[in-house]
Amino acid sequence: MRITTWAEYGVICALHLARRTDAGLVSGREIAELEQLPPDYAEQILLRLRRAGIVTSTRGSRGGYALSRPASEISLREILAASELATFSLRCEAHPVSEARCSVAHGCSIRPVWQMLQQRIDEVLEGVHLSDLLEEERLVRQRVGLPVLQ
Repeated sequence: MRITTWAEYGVICALHLARRTDAGLVSGREIAELEQLPPDYAEQILLRLRRAGIVTSTRGSRGGYALSRPASEISLREILAASELATFSLRCEAHPVSEARCSVAHGCSIRPVWQMLQQRIDEVLEGVHLSDLLEEERLVRQRVGLPVLQ
């Protein structure tokens, strides 16, 4: 699994909106400026998040973006899937070595390992919500089962 810029910026934009739920609508340009992201890139990512139902948008001079539901109901898996369109790409499905070798009928012994890895990654990402990321790093590390740095 590789976390792309699309995925990382998607989390940054959603997290920015989660921090500013009381501020009302926030423009894409403002998010880009405050988070030091390329403005056009941020707008494209926000559009993907809107299409996925993670954010809502309002047009006009006082328009902008807001989360469509509480941060506690939005998982990282959902954000990554919307930003990148997949959380994990099985190479044997996306770019098969050969049609015969990589077909489901072939009985590949490697494919189940990649599928299990994809499932575990999705489970971890589904278990972490935007609201968790509003906490300090120490608390997030505890939540996901990583050692706490001193």
